[in-house]
Amino acid sequence: MSPPRKQSIITVPMQTAQVACAAFPGGSPYILLRDQLGTVFTEADFTDLYPDRGQPGYPAWRLALVTLMQFREGLSDRQAAEAARARIDWKYLLALELADPGFDYSVLCEFRSRLLKYDAEERLLDRVLGAARSAGLLKERGRQRTDSTHVLGALRVLNRLELIGETMRAALNTIAVIEPDWLRKVAPSDWYARYGRRIEDMRLPDTETKRDAYAVQIGADGYGLLDALALQLQSLVCSESLNHHDSEVMDGGSID
Repeated sequence: MSPPRKQSIITVPMQTAQVACAAFPGGSPYILLRDQLGTVFTEADFTDLYPDRGQPGYPAWRLALVTLMQFREGLSDRQAAEAARARIDWKYLLALELADPGFDYSVLCEFRSRLLKYDAEERLLDRVLGAARSAGLLKERGRQRTDSTHVLGALRVLNRLELIGETMRAALNTIAVIEPDWLRKVAPSDWYARYGRRIEDMRLPDTETKRDAYAVQIGADGYGLLDALALQLQSLVCSESLNHHDSEVMDGGSID
């Protein structure tokens, strides 16, 4: 999939601007960013990452902004796509109509993959610093360190956390349909708080230490569930064996 070809910098739709100003009379970081630096990126910044021919996709300059915003807020791809669809401050920065339906979250992973494939990850923060310098917000001789690789790595971790958490939640929901009474007996009370809602609707941990702890916790919960299932299976096997034994005795059979 390739993005649309080079386009002129679009303005914020009038209705979006009006609603954003009414919703944030004191401004917001994203509204300020748009007003001070414009779109930051253009399609020309990313045309080399895509083939010359192909179906038009979601504008790469918007995906670049979404990538930086989701890193700032610690959002998974699903959560970032939802924010672009639902939040007025995001729509303002992305120059979207209020009724814009958004995009499928999978395009964010594809965009990051292209950045890494063509060694273009540093382009994200380099462009931000370049725009800030052009606007006079940074001194020309100042030295600002950029590390877009860290941004992409953190987003990869967030998406993996969402995946393993949702996998555990899906397993519990399946068991709840088949054996609800058994699950109520073995499930610790904190599982209800941890897996009661879709993981994408929850705020994921915002630091590396907390993310590591969250991953370890889900792993421990998963092993705990597997152990409980193994015990239940063993109990069912033993029960079936006893029933078979009793049936043979009642029928007058002999047991060697």
